[in-house]
Amino acid sequence: MKTITLEQLGFNSYIYSTHSQLNRDEWARVISEHKERYVIQNEEGIFEAEVMGHLRFTAEDRSDFPMVGDWVQMMPFDEGKALIQQVVYRNNTLKRQAIGRDGEAQYIASNIDTAFIVFSANRDFNLNRVERFTVLCYDAGITPILILSKADLVTAEELQAYKIQILDRFPALDLLITRTEDEECIVQLKSKIEHDKTYCFLGSSGVGKSTLVNLLLGEEKMLTLEIGSGTNRGKHTTTHRELIVMSDGGVLIDNPGIREVGLTSSDNALEDAFPLIMELSEHCKFSDCTHQHEKGCAVIQAVNDGDISEEAYENYLKLHREQEHYASSEAEKRKKGKSFAKMVKTVKQHKQRF
Repeated sequence: MKTITLEQLGFNSYIYSTHSQLNRDEWARVISEHKERYVIQNEEGIFEAEVMGHLRFTAEDRSDFPMVGDWVQMMPFDEGKALIQQVVYRNNTLKRQAIGRDGEAQYIASNIDTAFIVFSANRDFNLNRVERFTVLCYDAGITPILILSKADLVTAEELQAYKIQILDRFPALDLLITRTEDEECIVQLKSKIEHDKTYCFLGSSGVGKSTLVNLLLGEEKMLTLEIGSGTNRGKHTTTHRELIVMSDGGVLIDNPGIREVGLTSSDNALEDAFPLIMELSEHCKFSDCTHQHEKGCAVIQAVNDGDISEEAYENYLKLHREQEHYASSEAEKRKKGKSFAKMVKTVKQHKQRF
């Protein structure tokens, strides 16, 4: 097996400075996760790993456990096996609200620099959904780049109409258009990748994420299936997220298709995703304007004048409501947690007296 350096895995001097007391062979990066069992990699090779007991018992929630992309301190104990002692470096986390778990976050991956948001021209063209993905990225401090895939499956007129809609909705974002058999598209995609950065692919099932990963890697690393004749879309092929080192530099994380994009975002994320609405809100008559019914609202006026599309405006309101709901759910959870901790402390004090 070819030796991989820590730098090829995305390591740099800044990451090292966070725990400079660790030896180089103690560092490893999580490359995949399977129900609290992990695969990690460093210059010594690839290890099957699990977390040490103290980390398991002191963890308060899922975010305290390792995730794909994390840098961890590891200790080998057998051939090809290791223990994870602690999460050493995590600059950011890509997360969404888990399905059916009100107020709970599902963590996707960490330490990501850029996310390629993939949506296909033939089936998955939904700008509201793309906007949700951009909010997830901005919330984590990740740079989003849009990829409209399978452009060869629509007419030139349809493609031009899609481009106009995308550039009107996301004027500040890079847009790449890919075709299944066009090598020039992959050259353009490769030009966006730097050797010491980490990238991930986001999108629905069957939009072509794994195909793009395979083309970037130059090998059939990810299983892909033919487009179904009945659905006009590729079949879901990625079943778990995995970190892959590119031979030309750069690190890729391929993710399973995300069906529901529930938000856990902050106010800043919405500001980044809707810069025009945020700019106009400064000119509203009332400082606490909700942009829904107030007289003198600059945002509503812009919608009426056609400067902001009705679709983008409605999506902003919907995402803002989801954000507020998540924030209130989190606050309620923290309140319950404090009440429970207080009860435990009272019981302990009562036992000590008697």
